[in-house]
Amino acid sequence: MKRILSVFLSAALCLSLLAGCGSAASSGASSSTVDGPQRYSTVFYDAFDTVTQVIAYCDSEEEFAAQMDALHADLLEYHKLYDIYNDYDGITNIKTINDNAGLAPVTVDDKILGMLELAQTMYDTTDGKLNIAMGSVLNIWHNYREAALADTDDSNNQLPTQDELDAAAQHCDIHDLVIDDAARTVYLTDPEMSLDVGSVGKGYAVEMVAQAAEARGLTSALISVGGNLRAIGTKPDGSQWVGGVEDPWNASDVYTGSSSSVAAVKMSDLSLVTSGDYQRYYLVDGVRYHHLIDPATLWPAAYFDGVSVLAPDSGVADCLTTGLFCMPLEEGQAIVESLDGVEALWCTTDGQIVKSSGWDEKANG
Repeated sequence: MKRILSVFLSAALCLSLLAGCGSAASSGASSSTVDGPQRYSTVFYDAFDTVTQVIAYCDSEEEFAAQMDALHADLLEYHKLYDIYNDYDGITNIKTINDNAGLAPVTVDDKILGMLELAQTMYDTTDGKLNIAMGSVLNIWHNYREAALADTDDSNNQLPTQDELDAAAQHCDIHDLVIDDAARTVYLTDPEMSLDVGSVGKGYAVEMVAQAAEARGLTSALISVGGNLRAIGTKPDGSQWVGGVEDPWNASDVYTGSSSSVAAVKMSDLSLVTSGDYQRYYLVDGVRYHHLIDPATLWPAAYFDGVSVLAPDSGVADCLTTGLFCMPLEEGQAIVESLDGVEALWCTTDGQIVKSSGWDEKANG
């Protein structure tokens, strides 16, 4: 029930977040008396365990429907490929790789190879703070969180022990992930290792889906997959799309039009991704334990309440929000300033907002 509820709460988030993106005409409700592309929108609930909303301008309802059918199919394909919990008939996915750890290389789709190679690159970029090889540790936290969310009595909620986290951390070496591009295989040499691509998979999928839509002729759209925003072009009048960074200190389970934000962002051919301690968590003795785990401590990172990244590539932005969330501000600032086209905004635990040197210029279009 909590998961079902969260889907609809996320829908409220997406609808409110994108409310400022143009005068509304719901999918299939355009006006025939107005010349030029019309505004359409649609919502999907079945990809990446979150809500997807797309707002786009198309010349006809038929064109919009065709574009959305293709985009939806693409998202579902990536969802299945990057799933670590479920098997699908005829599909080799990340779970298949994990199931074969220490046994044999697995032949995979190029969509998996590309995502894993980006994750390897971003591991180096973030000095190891973005580590998809931490599946064994993240699975422990996932299981404790799921148990807590399934129990209506918070007093029963438990924390993992340091010993079990330390034991799992012995199987998180990214170098045990062996990718053979020529053979198109992936192999985990450590039989107790597992991949968790939650920090990169959705962002990479959003970027690939957006690029595919552009190749099919979509020229004006804003895609939100669980709040991962990716803008395609501008609106027909030349104005930019608008996204927002939610206030992490005033966040609620239901994001509405009255919810506060710390920054508005004008976007065209740009991605905005946020990681925060208010998104997925559970409580133990009144203390919030969120899902962003610091590889150095194996516990929820305690540097920030929220980190947002603006970048041309949604996959890069997704990786960076996790990496930056798990490192001190000065280290994160140095990384962001070294990257072309990337800006970041940090919301610190003492209520400060810190922006990279080019944030305001990029965010204001």
